Amino acid sequence: MKNKPKSIKKSLAITLFLVALLPCSAQGQTDVLNQQVNKLGQALFFIQQYYLDSLDATGAVDEMITTLVGQLDPHSSYIPETDVRSMTEPLEGNFEGIGIEFAIIRDTLVVMTPVAGAPSEAVGIRADDRIVAVDGEAISSPDLTNQKVFSLLRGPKGTRVSLTVIRRGEQEPLYFEVVRDKIPIYSLDAAYWATPEVMYVRINKFALTTQDEFIDAFKDLEKMPRGLILDLQGNGGGYLGAALFMAEQFLGKGEMVLYTEGGKMKRQEVHASGMGFFINTPVVVIMDERSASASEIVAGAIQDWDRGPIVGRRSFGKGLVQQLFPLNDGSELRLTVARYHTPSGRVIQSPYVMGEQETYYRKILERYERGESINQDSVQIPDSLAFRTLKNNRVVYGGGGIMPDFFVPADTSYYSGYFVQLARRGIVNAYVNDYLDRERERMVRQYQTFEAFDRQVTLADVPFEGLTAYAATFGIIPEEGDLDVSEKHIRTQIKALIASRLFGTGCFYRVINPVLPEFRKALEVMNGLL
Repeated sequence: MKNKPKSIKKSLAITLFLVALLPCSAQGQTDVLNQQVNKLGQALFFIQQYYLDSLDATGAVDEMITTLVGQLDPHSSYIPETDVRSMTEPLEGNFEGIGIEFAIIRDTLVVMTPVAGAPSEAVGIRADDRIVAVDGEAISSPDLTNQKVFSLLRGPKGTRVSLTVIRRGEQEPLYFEVVRDKIPIYSLDAAYWATPEVMYVRINKFALTTQDEFIDAFKDLEKMPRGLILDLQGNGGGYLGAALFMAEQFLGKGEMVLYTEGGKMKRQEVHASGMGFFINTPVVVIMDERSASASEIVAGAIQDWDRGPIVGRRSFGKGLVQQLFPLNDGSELRLTVARYHTPSGRVIQSPYVMGEQETYYRKILERYERGESINQDSVQIPDSLAFRTLKNNRVVYGGGGIMPDFFVPADTSYYSGYFVQLARRGIVNAYVNDYLDRERERMVRQYQTFEAFDRQVTLADVPFEGLTAYAATFGIIPEEGDLDVSEKHIRTQIKALIASRLFGTGCFYRVINPVLPEFRKALEVMNGLL
């Protein structure tokens, strides 16, 4: 072995490592697997030793593992060492950089959205902007990776980075100088009094900071609410510990939060400690088709114990337990080892076919196509998947996702061709940034608090005409009837965005919620419980 290249040694080390992972107690039952692992090592050795060209063994092994894991369930994954940090960072609290959510599309860095309050937003970076150069160096190429983007855009607070941006509707590139800063990642979007007796709390993910954020939202209150609306719309999950904390706030001592069970994992139960702040407080949960995983655990426990109803639409249905297996090069293998069950025994996970991830992730679109978002009767669940709640013996359904007690169809009443174009291009958000560049100082002087702003700025006062003129510069012009359908909602959106820029993200929801049917229904249901 002394004369073999380092890459061969590394390949064989990987093979030996995989073999070493096999439990000793199972060695007698895994002879075939051992043979196949050894076969892989032999193949890599011969290719490296005798193939006419060189081979990147590390890249080849990464690709093979990715292919192998791709034949499993849709939530098992292989994460290369370069991507490990980026996968966990959104749940850990903060980082230093410019603050954008992005995707690499056709070899180009595309801004999905600037982080609210981040330096990128402050200088005018917009959703759908193409960042084509950083500090004068072109970056669009087939070699562009998430890790390379992180290395270019992240950096110590106070350092500067120059960006060249291609923006649709602009003939020439745009140039931005951005000063990096600490970028907070909040999981609690809003916490405010929806009525004098009811608090509204919106949580976008379950992160390491969720528990502290939740406690902070209530610690300075002069009185505790008589009712709580918990909004989990769009909450894709996160850390199980944060979800367990949230569920415990509403469950009595000893009541089961969930249990897990899998082919090689025995049943494990989690029970509430009885130390929650809202054990006797009525609660209403809002969910939609983008609510998944940890948010479904919280909602399922609340529903099963009859602690409060669910309002909205059927959740996504992500109920598989992943266990992390670190590999010797810093990469990670996340394997599904069990299923989550609600206290009544319901399976949260939606059905899937092994190896068909693309089909699985299309299911939300398919729900829209078959009308599930509009008509509750489009959801077909057999009686065999009916379960009973644990106190009031109500019927609830398994089979994937959490079914609401009160269905609220998706509101498309304000959709028009004009509105869709504005939304796709991020025009309203961009216009508000442009407007506040000119008017921020005046508005800060005029409106000292959100309450003053909300009271004095009516929808008629919102600079809607400025928006239409701004949109026209991008060739977006309303057709006949478009404004009749969309104007009121667009005006509300403008006001909500201005409020969020001046007084914080939570104020966006204080403005927008009263026009949303999900919120109105939740408030109606809550008033019936008090």
